[in-house]
Amino acid sequence: MAGPTASGKSARAVELAREENGVVINADSMAVYRDLTILSARPTPEEMGEVRHLLFGHVGAERNFSVGLWLADARAALSEAERVKKLPIFVGGTGMYFKALLHGLSSIPTVPAEVRARVRVLAQGVAPEELHANLRARDPETAAKLRPSDPQRILRALEIFEATGAPLASFHGAREGALLDAAQCQCLFLAPEREKLYARIDARFDRMMARGAPEEVRRLMARGLDPALPALRAVGVPGLMAYLRGEMSLEAAVEKGKRDSRQYAKRQFTFARTQLPEFFWVEVE
Repeated sequence: MAGPTASGKSARAVELAREENGVVINADSMAVYRDLTILSARPTPEEMGEVRHLLFGHVGAERNFSVGLWLADARAALSEAERVKKLPIFVGGTGMYFKALLHGLSSIPTVPAEVRARVRVLAQGVAPEELHANLRARDPETAAKLRPSDPQRILRALEIFEATGAPLASFHGAREGALLDAAQCQCLFLAPEREKLYARIDARFDRMMARGAPEEVRRLMARGLDPALPALRAVGVPGLMAYLRGEMSLEAAVEKGKRDSRQYAKRQFTFARTQLPEFFWVEVE
């Protein structure tokens, strides 16, 4: 069950799990991080109820978690669901996770740890736009497909080029590792009406603030992690970090979080429309 942020996926997955004797498996790239209980909108213990949930909050923010690593964890989660004889219900907003489940991943070589560390050191303090220009000079085909404001994917492409001397696009083609057959699954994409969804996004961000989102970000900042790590790029985190550093007002940080959430929802709709043709769109209130 996929869908944009704040579309009600988690609650519906719990309902389905109760009806069908299921286990809920996370397919959201930010809900994997234990450091982002609030800003990832991870279900609370009360919301989970008696339903078992897997792959929620099982990764530390210090890890550069990837689709490939998640796919390996998803394989283990499927095995666990089979062991306990429960229906596996994948739920989340990360389209790449669902695409990997159904189609596998491109056979991209592993980047040696020393290469990754070297690229990351050179990228520290460098603006994302400058990193994108660097990539464009070395791998223009991949750069053309990436937003200049997406440092994580830009760094990944730079690492691949540094490790292999070849563009990331040259490894796209043959895929391996698909775990599910779409023909054997019920693939649903929850699609609320846009204006209602945006209102829900704004209201949910207000609830996150009331639940302690600034303190969650304060604890994350205290760890002194690389700002290019995925967890530190999560929607809501950069604005609140700027607020805590005295670089932005609280009101501006909240508005940024809401605006970034709405823009993220637009990208989720676009990805589903263009990359997840197996999914049946369900209109929801």
